[in-house]
Amino acid sequence: MPLSIRQRRLLAVLAVAGVVLFVALRHGGAGGGASASVRVAPIVPAAASAADGAAPPAGVVVVDVVGAVRRPGLYRLAVGSRVADAVAHAGGLTRLADPALVNLAAPLADGEQILVGARGQGGGAATAVGAAAGAPVDLNSATADQLDALPGVGPATAQKIITYRRQHGPFTALDDLDAIPGIGAARIAGLQGLAVP
Repeated sequence: MPLSIRQRRLLAVLAVAGVVLFVALRHGGAGGGASASVRVAPIVPAAASAADGAAPPAGVVVVDVVGAVRRPGLYRLAVGSRVADAVAHAGGLTRLADPALVNLAAPLADGEQILVGARGQGGGAATAVGAAAGAPVDLNSATADQLDALPGVGPATAQKIITYRRQHGPFTALDDLDAIPGIGAARIAGLQGLAVP
């Protein structure tokens, strides 16, 4: 039975594709010997971004952890996770944190903001985050330990802040911290009310 025009075209396309594949494999293996292999980029599933407002994948919640934690920001966790899990992903509580101001056992909901309050705030977790005893940390005179106690600032970042102010003079605004590598807008936002120039 003779082949139709459509079937002949399909066979021709398949033959050309086979030849191209054979040449590509043969050419790719020539430089690397018998052990050469074809490199294939890994398949990465497209994850929805919390920043673009898209819904997270099924089984995942996105939460915003702010306040007296070491690395404030957006975190993706499995459905059924607790506030304690989100705080752990955010680097844990700082020395300023008052665990009594946040319910660490509460289950997470998608889109929730978890605000970890600082000691001396009173009024519960809904109160704006402030430094211990209501006094913000002075970026121009604080010790490394005082800076380390701020949310999102660890020992290495505290040292960067001290080195920066020695080299460039005193801070004139909280936004000056943006010039220090590793400190961005999210960290600066988490320091509002906790640190001053």
